Amino acid sequence: MYSRIVCAIDGSELSTKALRHALALAAKLGAKVTAVTVTEPSVIVAPGAEIMMVDTSSIISDLDEAKASSAKATLADAEVVAKGDGQAITTVHVANSPAAEGILHAAKENTADLIVMGSHGRRGLGRLLLGSQAAEVLAHSDVPVLIIK
Repeated sequence: MYSRIVCAIDGSELSTKALRHALALAAKLGAKVTAVTVTEPSVIVAPGAEIMMVDTSSIISDLDEAKASSAKATLADAEVVAKGDGQAITTVHVANSPAAEGILHAAKENTADLIVMGSHGRRGLGRLLLGSQAAEVLAHSDVPVLIIK
């Protein structure tokens, strides 16, 4: 049924739960799992910036390095979880991308036939105004999406 599963992770408890679901499903189906984490572009917003000049290149570079380091740690933790379940996974870091776009890109690049991810369960007005990454992936995915609560 499914042979290539992409699981979106962000280091949260809920994404670890999603990874465990993906691993259990993969074990039953003989599928391969790719854990993907996405880091958003670094942006600096400075009110009144039109009247001052600041070289932000080093600040942006430092932010990108910190996010890359965090992504590496998140993916390493996922590998430990997989090893604990007696499985091996592939890991991918998609940098400088909105989360949903990065997840969809990784799914396409890895020819995934299932995306597994956690839902942070935004409710009410916040969900209507902001949307959620899970809803965005659901709306634009060409493959089935399994949302873990």
